[in-house]
Amino acid sequence: MSLRILLVEDDRHLSRQLTEQLTHFEHDVAAAGDGPEALSMLGSSAFDAVVLDWMLPSMDGITVLREMRAQDMTMPVLMLTALGQTLDKVEGLEAGADDYVVKPADPLELNARLNALVRGRRTSEQPGDTVAAGDIVISPSRVMAWRGGQPLALSQTEFRLLLELARDAGSVVTRPMLIERIWGQDFTTTTNIVDAHIRQLRIKLQQHGDDPIGTVRGMGYVLRA
Repeated sequence: MSLRILLVEDDRHLSRQLTEQLTHFEHDVAAAGDGPEALSMLGSSAFDAVVLDWMLPSMDGITVLREMRAQDMTMPVLMLTALGQTLDKVEGLEAGADDYVVKPADPLELNARLNALVRGRRTSEQPGDTVAAGDIVISPSRVMAWRGGQPLALSQTEFRLLLELARDAGSVVTRPMLIERIWGQDFTTTTNIVDAHIRQLRIKLQQHGDDPIGTVRGMGYVLRA
């Protein structure tokens, strides 16, 4: 799969290295050295995915990510982080990141994760029937969702989580099921990646009503129909 990728990394040596590695996998890579340059490029060109460094000068990766989501830029974002603490990674996920890789990034893993994110997005964009659960309506073909008639500004992963929950509305969807459906069966994690995205999804859903997602302790989640 050949992708159009925006790489946002201020370390010139690492930027060149990652560009060469991703180009080796036949991706078209554009590089930005800081947040303002990245936002400018995102506003003028189309990209399939963004690889975003956490630590950037003047405007850090989290700030860039939040600005992207505020501007309804929904392309998948994979964050590069040298930080090892789980809470740091969860903060990125809550800000709208779809996945993360700890530096130094293995090029094979980086490529696999990018392909999985974009493949999931393109799958959800295939024509399909509208999915409804209570006052929530989801259009897989348009990659849009509404609650009470109001549009929801969701990240790609939040959208896919909501879609999976809506398809099984009224039934428990386990965390392993969500991980396999959204990140792939080969994805392994020791963090609460699902819980972090669900937490952010709940915040957005509650802007238009009560929390519709129930937690089944030790199992997973259920979207109340």
